[in-house]
Amino acid sequence: MTITASPRAARPARGTAGSSSYSSLIKTIREAGLLRRRRSFYITLFVALCLGLAGAGTGFVLLGDSWFQLIIAGVLGILFTQLAFIAHEAAHRQVFASGPANDRAGRVLANLFVGISYQWWVNKHNRHHANPNTLGKDPDIEQDTISFLPEQAQERRGFMAWLTRRQGYLFFPLLTLEGLNLHATSIRYLFGNTPIKGRKREIGTVLVRLALYVGAIFYFLPLGMAFAFIGVQLAVFGIYMGASFAPNHKGMPLIPKGSTIDFLSRQVLTSRNITGRTRLGNRVINAFMGGLNYQVEHHLFPSMPRPNLARASEIVREYCATHKIPYTEATLPQSYGIVINYLNKVGLSARDPFDCPMVTQYRPR
Repeated sequence: MTITASPRAARPARGTAGSSSYSSLIKTIREAGLLRRRRSFYITLFVALCLGLAGAGTGFVLLGDSWFQLIIAGVLGILFTQLAFIAHEAAHRQVFASGPANDRAGRVLANLFVGISYQWWVNKHNRHHANPNTLGKDPDIEQDTISFLPEQAQERRGFMAWLTRRQGYLFFPLLTLEGLNLHATSIRYLFGNTPIKGRKREIGTVLVRLALYVGAIFYFLPLGMAFAFIGVQLAVFGIYMGASFAPNHKGMPLIPKGSTIDFLSRQVLTSRNITGRTRLGNRVINAFMGGLNYQVEHHLFPSMPRPNLARASEIVREYCATHKIPYTEATLPQSYGIVINYLNKVGLSARDPFDCPMVTQYRPR
């Protein structure tokens, strides 16, 4: 088993990680009842978010031609992200026991509420879960505006090379464009050549939602204010989404394509949990990140409902300690520091590939 790791990531213990039995761990999880659905939690959360949307809509109408509308835009960015979290959980079968019921809920939430293709998300995210941080297989480390590998950074020229050298420091500013990127990428996917189940339905619902939403904003607000409203909403949505998903894997070990590694080790070694250090802090982080803070447990048990992840983390942490499998945790500020440092180190290879330690460090051995 060969794994290349970032400077701060733990290396797997020989023999123990590869031979650990996932079956015994999941048996303990099942016996604890942690795979049972928690529909009441999701129904309550969905109702609360709908009330939030109703309140934002009311505020939008009452404020009228006022720059205070930008506050409403920011609130909508937060609410749409929270709804995207539930759509993500529906895609993982965390909400209902029935697969079709989860898919129906996911389509409604992603297509009609958030305005992003559900099928695009499912396709991309399932590939990530199957091979997290695996070179050539995980879509989340493919080159985009950000370069995640030295080889990617070395290909950059001109302005993109300049940006890549500073990509860690520019990470959060760049996230202001991620909301627009998510919408645009999902629409390109829908109109692409990839076979898509229910393509016409997805195209119709996504475009209707976007048309009604954008149309209402431009109808009620002056032109300049309308553009500012959409810009703020998309910026908040992009920052919130990126700030919730990025800390979980960036800067963790990378797995060369073709490496042989068991499921449990693959998921644990490439994932990082975000901790609030105290029970209250963990609850706040859990609400903020939609359960993504328990990334190790989410990858080991993708269908586990969000409210059960905290208890599962206690079991998994103890299991990993017993079997000498590195179990990584960090506070939210620490994780952002790791991500920024990692991206900047990768970006250095765009300047001088012969003098960058990341080049040899991330080259499969």
